[in-house]
Amino acid sequence: MSQLQDRYIRFDWAIKRLLRQKANFGVLEGFLTVFLGEPITIMEILESESNQTSAEDKFNRVDIKARNSKDEIIIIEIQNTRELYYLERVLYGVAKAITEHIHLGDSYREVKKVYSISILYFDLGIGSDYLYHGQNHFIGVHTGDQLQIRTKEQNAIITRLPAEIFPEYILIRVNEFDKVAVTPLDEWMRYLKDGIIAADTTAPGLGEAREKLKYYSMTDKERRAYDEHLNAIMIQNDVLNAAKLEGQMEGRMEERLSNARNLKKMGVSPEIIAQATGLSMEEVDKL
Repeated sequence: MSQLQDRYIRFDWAIKRLLRQKANFGVLEGFLTVFLGEPITIMEILESESNQTSAEDKFNRVDIKARNSKDEIIIIEIQNTRELYYLERVLYGVAKAITEHIHLGDSYREVKKVYSISILYFDLGIGSDYLYHGQNHFIGVHTGDQLQIRTKEQNAIITRLPAEIFPEYILIRVNEFDKVAVTPLDEWMRYLKDGIIAADTTAPGLGEAREKLKYYSMTDKERRAYDEHLNAIMIQNDVLNAAKLEGQMEGRMEERLSNARNLKKMGVSPEIIAQATGLSMEEVDKL
C-alpha cells in the first residue's frame, strides 16, 4: 500500500471540520461505540464553545457536543498540551452542559445524563493505564451494596441507580498506549496515537475513517489549513518544552549558587567552591 494511502487526518482536525457533517456520523458513532461500550447513534451535533474554525481559534482544545438516540449529551474534548486544573475544567464543562439543556421551570426529570470523553496527548498524572473511566456510585460504607433510588412515575414505582443519572467521565491517555492493535479499542488507540488504520479493520467507525479521513482526499486549500494546524501544535509544544527546559536550567543554577553560598559561609576557598559547584571564579567572587 502506498504512503499516500496510509496518511490520515488527525482526529482533532476531523472533529473540527468533517465529523460534524451528518454524512460522516458513522466515524464518530464508531468511536463512541468502542469507548462507551454500547451502540451509539448520534441524532445531532450541538453548538459548543470550541466550534470555531478560524486560525485564531484555540488549537489546543477541540470540543464536540452531540445528542445520542437516548437523548443524552456526549462531550468530546481533545487536549494537546498540559493545562492546570484540567479536571476542574472537565467538571465545569459537564455542569455547563447539564444546565444548558434544562430550562427554567422544567422538572428535574428533564436533566440529561452527560458523557465526558477527554482525549489527552499530555501526561495527566501517575497511572499505568491508557484508559480510565469514572462514574458515580453510592456504595454502603458498612454493607458494600449499591444505593438504588425509587421514584413514582405514572403510578408505578421505578427503581433507578444513581449512575443512570450522574455523568460518566472517560480519560484517554493517548501517549501511554503501546500495545499491538488487536481489539477495536486497540485499533482506535493506534489511530489516535500514530494515525494508522489497518486495511482490514473491522473496528466500528474506522472503516468509514479510512475512506473519509484521507489526507490526500482534501483540496489543496484544506491541506494547507491542516498543515498549518499541525505546525501550530508543533510550535506550541516546542515553546512549552523550551520553557520547561529553561525552568529546569534556572532551578539547577539556583541550586548551584545556593550551595556555593553555603560553602563560602563555611570558609571554603573560592577555588574549591568553583571546582565543587562548576561555577566560574568570577561567579563565586560575586556571591
